Amino acid sequence: MANSVKNKPRVFYGWYMVATFMFIALITTGARNAFGVFVIPMEEEFGWNRTTVTAAGFVGAVVAGVIQPFLGRIFDATGGRKVVLVGLIGLGVTMVLLSLTFHIIFLIVMFGVLASVAAGGVSINNTGAMMARWFRRRRATALGFIAAGASLGGMAIVPFAMFLLQATNWRLTWVALGVLILVLAVPLAFFFIRESPASMGLQPDGDEEPTDASSAGASQRGSGPLEADKWTQPLRSWPFWQVSLSYMVCGSTTYMLSFHFVPYAVDRGVSPSLAATIMGVMLGLNVIGSLGAGLLADRFGRKNLLALVYLIRGSGYMILLLPGVFGLTLLSGNLGLWLFALILGFSWWATLPLTTSLTADVYGTRTLGTISGISFAFHQIGAASSVLFAAVLYDLTGSYTVPFLIVGFLLFPAALSAFTIKERKYSTRYLTTPAVAAASGD
Repeated sequence: MANSVKNKPRVFYGWYMVATFMFIALITTGARNAFGVFVIPMEEEFGWNRTTVTAAGFVGAVVAGVIQPFLGRIFDATGGRKVVLVGLIGLGVTMVLLSLTFHIIFLIVMFGVLASVAAGGVSINNTGAMMARWFRRRRATALGFIAAGASLGGMAIVPFAMFLLQATNWRLTWVALGVLILVLAVPLAFFFIRESPASMGLQPDGDEEPTDASSAGASQRGSGPLEADKWTQPLRSWPFWQVSLSYMVCGSTTYMLSFHFVPYAVDRGVSPSLAATIMGVMLGLNVIGSLGAGLLADRFGRKNLLALVYLIRGSGYMILLLPGVFGLTLLSGNLGLWLFALILGFSWWATLPLTTSLTADVYGTRTLGTISGISFAFHQIGAASSVLFAAVLYDLTGSYTVPFLIVGFLLFPAALSAFTIKERKYSTRYLTTPAVAAASGD
């Protein structure tokens, strides 16, 4: 016993994995989010209009949703390390090739299709599925750190891309983003990613090997009643649909803001620079929201906190919109925008660690890549459709009020859907006696 304690590493290797995936999320998500930096320079050089350029972003959202279940299936079948490495190399090369853009079709194929497929390989759906193998008790905390990395990417990489573009040109900036991925992220992934704690002779969370004295208690914990051996099994159970349909609303309420919040704020009389500042604060607060959601979920459970996040986000939309509808001037100006940014910032990425950890707790990790990929496809359906929905209604009404109100109201049934998930019945976190696996139920 003394020898095993002496040889036990001070830091559980899973935390090195978390740091690796956090950095990968930072650099890849940041590079993808930097697309907006290139819009105006490419418009000016090629004479494109705004709709033409943003078509690449719309196609990217659709492709990301469609491809993720297939990438998740490959992840489950071949192992996450290979998928992540290939995705990183593909994304880095594609970013470099974007410097050769000469036609809108080239931009759509490179950014909208190839970069989206490659980014899907290193998406948080896949890295989160891998981390679910390394952590049980602190699963949501680990996923919260990775989501925080993605949030930091928007804060760090986007301003860096703007600085580099102004110092050089947009073509060299694409090359620089691609080289960052190839030179920094790829080697880091190659040296630090491991498939599972078992491959290193470790237990999840860094726990000790079960002893004879503890094995009796451990044996009381069986497979969850909905734990899946095949990716099709969760589709026949109600919790999967409760999570996925709520996640679709989540996608619509965040992706719409990515494209339309700054124009909306400008329409309310805010200067473009202040609108961008408010958006930046909103994105920066994601770091706190992601980490806080993970830490709280590991202590208090997943589904109630997930429901609360949706409820708070829906309240944020009402604070933003209803004062203007009812003529309340106090919150219809800048104060309403700042309150909205505060609320949305804390809740934006908070859904990711909660959704992924809850899915892993209920359905296990054998097919988690595929299951999470399907849920993410729902997220992207909401994301892509909301961008067009808001644009069309804006053209028809001259205002963003109607589309923002609609997606805001949808957050309340999404909160109810999450709240009614029977987490204590199906989650292995609360399982104390062996259960017969059966992928059906409510």
